[in-house]
Amino acid sequence: MATSLGANTYNRQNWEDADFPILCQTCLGENPYIRMTKEKYGKECKICARPFTVFRWCPGVRMRFKKTEVCQTCSKMKNVCQTCLLDLEYGLPIQVRDTGLSVKDDVPKSDVNKEYYTQNMEREIANSDGTRAVGTLGKAPSSSDMLLKLARTTPYYKRNRPHICSFWVKGECKRGEECPYRHEKPTDPDDPLADQNIKDRYYGINDPVADKLLKRASSMPRLDTPEDKSITTLYVGGLGDTITDSELRNHFYQFGEIRTITVVPRQQCAFIQFATRGAAESAAEKSFNKLIIHGRRLNVKWGRSQGSRGKEREKDGMPESGMRLEPVPGLPGALPLPPPPVSEEEGSANYFNLGPSSAPVVMNMGLPPPPGVSMPPPPGFGPPMFPSMDGMGPPMPPPMPMRLPGQVHYPSQDPQRMGAHAARHGGT
Repeated sequence: MATSLGANTYNRQNWEDADFPILCQTCLGENPYIRMTKEKYGKECKICARPFTVFRWCPGVRMRFKKTEVCQTCSKMKNVCQTCLLDLEYGLPIQVRDTGLSVKDDVPKSDVNKEYYTQNMEREIANSDGTRAVGTLGKAPSSSDMLLKLARTTPYYKRNRPHICSFWVKGECKRGEECPYRHEKPTDPDDPLADQNIKDRYYGINDPVADKLLKRASSMPRLDTPEDKSITTLYVGGLGDTITDSELRNHFYQFGEIRTITVVPRQQCAFIQFATRGAAESAAEKSFNKLIIHGRRLNVKWGRSQGSRGKEREKDGMPESGMRLEPVPGLPGALPLPPPPVSEEEGSANYFNLGPSSAPVVMNMGLPPPPGVSMPPPPGFGPPMFPSMDGMGPPMPPPMPMRLPGQVHYPSQDPQRMGAHAARHGGT
């Protein structure tokens, strides 16, 4: 039986001859200056089984060598990397991307239909600019809330590490630090992530990595809208040192009029207040767990009203200033409240005229007596001047507690404390 390479000999004009591969940032590596080897028609594509140009390179120090696995036609049809087969825009598996965009895979899997479908896709790619996906994926919507939440913001170079040394697992590796493979404990063979197939990843079926990400998306938290309609402020955290208020304004102005933007550099956060509640709700819905600026995923939450902050502080026993006052040693636990202020009407009622033959008597209510009027003795020092006045008038305020002799109110007033004797005698 002839191999697929011999079967494709008659269609040799469609073999791929490329000058540079289609790679994601993770597979390419952090060093932009790398050396690649190019082998024309080096291997068959693992999807369409047509020969293509194979590139091989090392993405970094202490990393394993990587090579392209599928041809560029299959890569453009799905908009994926030629090596890891992850989406070039979101860095996610094909199954997760198709689920988020509600796209159904229509790539045939039989040899004859697959080759015919690939040739039609090549004609469509040649007629287009070649910079975007074709077919069903090219007609799909450009974004999805789930994909923006799961998208990786920075390259994951840990994926380029060497494989685990099988000799070290058996305890027979004698290379030591010179061994180019990892000396780590292998993953559990029963782990579904240990069994991955490149064709299943390309067709978006039975992908364990995609199943893990879809479960994470279903359990991700949601941002609840506060019941207080007066709240129109959003909290944005994780700004770092590079994000400015102008960049925040460039993103949030599309949702409505912005009243103020307050950036707190010390806390690396900002408070954005909108003019209307509808604009704040739209901004929170479109930005929660999806706002990425300079490769940083920002944390967006609703702000809190001043009334709720005051209630929380009162529950915790804190004043409105936010500082908890500790009791001073030596002071009484609670001081009596001062007497209430006396108005003019109440002050005028303190003077009682008992008749034309009697002189006016003034009740001691904290006011100075008028000229020529004598003050009665305080309660407890004798009977009232007139029996009819017994029980008349408002009650007297309780006397202020007197400080006992020798009682110290503040630690600095204690004559026995350290340094008091020296300070009293001129510091000697």
